[in-house]
Amino acid sequence: MEPDDSINVLGGTLTPCSTEPLTGFFRDGHCNTCTADQGSHTVCAVMTDEFLAFSKYVGNDLSTPRPEFGFAGLKAGDQWCLCAGRFLQAHDEGCAPKVNLSATHKRALDIVPLRALEEQAL
Repeated sequence: MEPDDSINVLGGTLTPCSTEPLTGFFRDGHCNTCTADQGSHTVCAVMTDEFLAFSKYVGNDLSTPRPEFGFAGLKAGDQWCLCAGRFLQAHDEGCAPKVNLSATHKRALDIVPLRALEEQAL
């Protein structure tokens, strides 16, 4: 799998999202993507308690540790490469997390309007 060009939604070079916890479709700390990334893990989001509760409610529990997968669970303040569709869903429900635009891949724009990302920008 070869990643798409590392360009952010602002047209610049994609900056790191998080190495602690290590995130990204490629687990390289960046919200890089490729055609195999069916979830489009492209939005660098800063977790909040509200968003984590919402995500768990809709079936994607990001806060519970899963040691068998090397996943410690996320907490408020952690940055994570979030699926673009989940971000848009949370945005539409009024509980979207903040977004690091420089670390959000331009492919997020295939799903999420730039305006929605900018509304939640750090």
